[in-house]
Amino acid sequence: MKVAPKITLTEDERTTLERWSRGRSTPTRVVLRAKIVLLAAEGKMNRDIATELTTLPKNVCLWRRRFADKRLAGIERDAPRGGRKPTKRKRLAPKIIQKTTQERPVNATHWSTRTLAKKLGTSPSMVQRVWKANGLKPHLTRTFKLSNDPQFVEKLVDVVGLYLDPPEHALVLSADEKSQIQALDRTQRGLPIHPGRCGTMTHDYKRHGTTTLFAAIELTEGRLIGTCMPKHRHQEWIKFLRLIDAETPPELDLHLIVDNYATHKHPKVKSWLKRHPRFHMHFIPTSSSWLNLIERWFREITDKRIRRGTFRSVEQLIAAIMAFIKGHNADPQSFTWTAKADDILAKVRRARKVLDKIPSA
Repeated sequence: MKVAPKITLTEDERTTLERWSRGRSTPTRVVLRAKIVLLAAEGKMNRDIATELTTLPKNVCLWRRRFADKRLAGIERDAPRGGRKPTKRKRLAPKIIQKTTQERPVNATHWSTRTLAKKLGTSPSMVQRVWKANGLKPHLTRTFKLSNDPQFVEKLVDVVGLYLDPPEHALVLSADEKSQIQALDRTQRGLPIHPGRCGTMTHDYKRHGTTTLFAAIELTEGRLIGTCMPKHRHQEWIKFLRLIDAETPPELDLHLIVDNYATHKHPKVKSWLKRHPRFHMHFIPTSSSWLNLIERWFREITDKRIRRGTFRSVEQLIAAIMAFIKGHNADPQSFTWTAKADDILAKVRRARKVLDKIPSA
């Protein structure tokens, strides 16, 4: 006579099974399996569990034994099944991959499952399966550009060297300006977030002016120096340099990592820097904003405070930005650079090699 295996759960397993058994987004089959195992852990017999859950005793026996053998992984997914080999997919997969990666449809920038299926005389589901198996997503793109700066290597090595091995008796700061931040007021209040539903915001808005955020993050401790000004000319940049000068220990040299914006190289800026020799400017290569860590913090304030904010005036916008900076400095956190210059240069060489093979449009 067969004896059902005894089920004993750990705390983590019980927590996971209870979550699965109650989960509204959990697949129905997994909900049933979780309930079976929980009841089995209480010492109930298979036939009693089957009656309580309105299922077949053989189902209870199957998933009880599967859990005893493979634990959570055994009930979360079905075991691999047999079946005939996908001969049609094997024959079409190379054509689908070749068309997707090497050709474009007429009057379109990329293939869809339907357009490619029509072109190859197959079904959209076949195209979708091949794309999924090979990690192809023609509908998605990422921004990418190789720098053509003739001094790319020298600038890259210089900036990465500051990140990985900062000089002694000096502060390294990553600085830039975030221009044209709009004070946007939504035309209607959004619906609040709700279980099973995300919050909403209107697609239209009222503009109430703009401001420019000047910011520099000190990379050792993560403290931020920031201010807002109506414009971003060389005059405002010099005012910001004065602010950095006032808010940093006077005995330390300052190494500023900045981009190649014209105001950063204005003759009057250069003249001011000559009168303040503790400032050392380090320019990132052109088209390499990813190398300036302040851009990472700009993304932080955009995502967490600006993009979904409602501001009825520029003053409200500035107050929100300065409050965010104050909150950051109350518990400062920096960003750690880990990529070595040699690794970056190797990746750039690979990308350039691929681009050189692509014919001009």
